[in-house]
Amino acid sequence: MKSYFFYLTFHIAGIIICSILGVYLGNHHLWFSMAGCLVLLSLLAINLYRMQIKQTKMLQRIVECVQSQSLSEKIHAPFETRAITQIANQLNTLLQSQKEKMQKEESRFLYYNQLLQEVDTALIVTDNKGIIEWYNHSAENLFGQQMYLPECIHQGIVAGHDVIHYEKDSRQMDLALSQNRMLVQGRECRIISLKNLHGTLNRTEMEAWQKLIRVLTHEIMNSITPIISLSDTLCERSNEGPLSESVQQTLQQGLGIIHRRCKGLMEFVQNYRKLTRIAPPVKVPIGINAFLKDLQRLVGGTDIRFTDDTPAGCVWHADRAQMEQVFLNLLKNAREACRNCPEPEIIVRANKQKERIIFTIKDNGEGILPEVRERIFVPFFTTKPNGSGIGLSLCRQIITLHDGSILVHSEPGSGSEFVLEFTE
Repeated sequence: MKSYFFYLTFHIAGIIICSILGVYLGNHHLWFSMAGCLVLLSLLAINLYRMQIKQTKMLQRIVECVQSQSLSEKIHAPFETRAITQIANQLNTLLQSQKEKMQKEESRFLYYNQLLQEVDTALIVTDNKGIIEWYNHSAENLFGQQMYLPECIHQGIVAGHDVIHYEKDSRQMDLALSQNRMLVQGRECRIISLKNLHGTLNRTEMEAWQKLIRVLTHEIMNSITPIISLSDTLCERSNEGPLSESVQQTLQQGLGIIHRRCKGLMEFVQNYRKLTRIAPPVKVPIGINAFLKDLQRLVGGTDIRFTDDTPAGCVWHADRAQMEQVFLNLLKNAREACRNCPEPEIIVRANKQKERIIFTIKDNGEGILPEVRERIFVPFFTTKPNGSGIGLSLCRQIITLHDGSILVHSEPGSGSEFVLEFTE
């Protein structure tokens, strides 16, 4: 492959020489020689034109590769010159970069598309006129294949409703509605999500009932089974005839055991009633600094340190009695977790983030095992020999009634940290 500079210089010089020679021959009336010069001049001009065509074809090939997305092909320079070779290499690098970018975008699109297709929430993308541009499998199962957004949903969006009523196959459904607007290439689109409230609530309710039945069955059977066995034994002993002193003593002991188990079963039922009869909170303004100081007086001791990082005069709206019950229960558990520590330390910290009040209770105790950590808020679950298993469950219910949340972070041997979040 010859140099482009050589080609260009040779053809331009040839055209100039042939032009001058043709004029000279014409002035001397050497027509035949002049005709030969004109032919040679035409060949040089045509060849120069073909050189430019090759350059143009290279650019056209690049455009075709981009349009057809055939980004794996190589662009070859038509002439061997540094500038053109460098341009060809840069174009190859650009095409390869675009190819890799398109592959990543395609993989990402397939991933998100599959993810959105699998969720149980109906997702629909429409334009401002309600024409559906995309929907997932849940939306297709709910509405079928439609071109326009159902009228009830469109009216719900216009009216700003959070829940809409939808009828399908003579069955009424309540759908939680939410929408977001976004600009795609200068065009506004709506992303609409619809969640079947009844289905979600029914599954949650069923799971809650199953857990409750398992707990109640376990506790009641643990008490009823020995009572039945022991009462059968006592009945057999009482029918043996005249009762000796040892038999009477056995009967008294057995009746005492039955009494204790029945009393324990009664306490279990009363604890269950406590969980189901929590009074609605009566929220009042509470100064956080004053609340922590009162809490410090209640718990006493030097192992608990209180830190208030909230702004001066920060006020929190909550039921003071219920909140004291929550914190006292958590601090009692923290002290029990630190009972084997040579230098027990419990830190209660309060801080404010935007419109949230966050309390943390951190100890350097024995920590919680992962399998136990997942169940500590389950009613009646306890690892303590004399525990009732309602303390943390009661705390979470009170916090939930205050529109708050409670989380626990713990590792065995590294202590535990309870995080409580509330609105002001």
